[in-house]
Amino acid sequence: MTITYSLTELARIIGCELDVRCQDRNITGLASLEIANETQLSFVSDSKYKKYLASTQAAAVIVPPDMANDIPSDTAVLIHADPYLAYAKLSHLFRYRPAVALGIHPSAVVAKSARIASTAAIGAQAVIEEGVVIGENVVIGPSCVIGAHSIVENDAYLHARVTLYHHTQIGKNVILHSGVVLGADGFGFAPEKGQWVKIEQLGQVIIGDEVEIGANTTIDRGALGNTIVHKGVKLDNQIQIGHNVEIGEGTAIAGCTAVAGSTRIGKYCRIAGAVGIAGHLQITDGVVILAMSGVTKSILEPGIYAGVIPVEPRENWARNAVQFKHLNELMKRVSKLEKVTAHPSLHIRESTDLDADCA
Repeated sequence: MTITYSLTELARIIGCELDVRCQDRNITGLASLEIANETQLSFVSDSKYKKYLASTQAAAVIVPPDMANDIPSDTAVLIHADPYLAYAKLSHLFRYRPAVALGIHPSAVVAKSARIASTAAIGAQAVIEEGVVIGENVVIGPSCVIGAHSIVENDAYLHARVTLYHHTQIGKNVILHSGVVLGADGFGFAPEKGQWVKIEQLGQVIIGDEVEIGANTTIDRGALGNTIVHKGVKLDNQIQIGHNVEIGEGTAIAGCTAVAGSTRIGKYCRIAGAVGIAGHLQITDGVVILAMSGVTKSILEPGIYAGVIPVEPRENWARNAVQFKHLNELMKRVSKLEKVTAHPSLHIRESTDLDADCA
């Protein structure tokens, strides 16, 4: 079945302006500028993609106000201050999700003490253990395992092969993609005479409302307290979250990032891919960390952070790290030396300042 909206409808839904020169037309989907056809809508949010406008076959394009005149005359124009946000909202209208049958699939294994809402859907070969509570409109995909005494609140959607260990709590409107594992033991061992003594992990994993967790991401249960992911957090694929970590509301973390145990990440942070964050740190609200950075100390001021130092013997690394902090000061001193060397007749004050710097 084809989903169709008129341009007028779409403009109203996202609250943007349809250029008065354009005739209304029907839209059947979304696509990039390069591949969109005469019934699809596209968008431009970055000037580097303007080069595709002249050749696009899209029926209409969402653009910021300063690009409105760059669209071919036979292409309709929707003007929006944030085309990427407009596209995000419209994507919900064209989403396809296979229909699921309400109730419990005959091949599912469900403990007698589990409480499952009548509007929930339990997929083939799912396992629901003792004391589990599953809310209204929840979808549990094929081969999921919901551990004993876990809670999955209303409107959550668990794709195939999600595993919740015992006593895990999932909030409302949560999406867990395939391969997610919540509540496995954290990495805790105490050394004794060349061997390791396991530290039992006694806490839980608690996931807030409207969280989305990507495929094959793992979140360890707390050792003593709980591992907590607050409302609206978005986690990409293949992320590792250690025990007792807390992630603040609205934070987004990209793929292959790893967060070691007991670190606290604030609200509305943005952490790029392949970032390594050491344990027992504090990262304040509103921090941006760029890709492949290594975070080894707390970040207590909002801002944009980046940096990686290649591995080397610890003693060398420690000495170099200390000197690195003075690199900016050293560059200023070198710049002054170059000026004096090139122009010996510079005012004596310049030399005096330099002498003071070098003292």
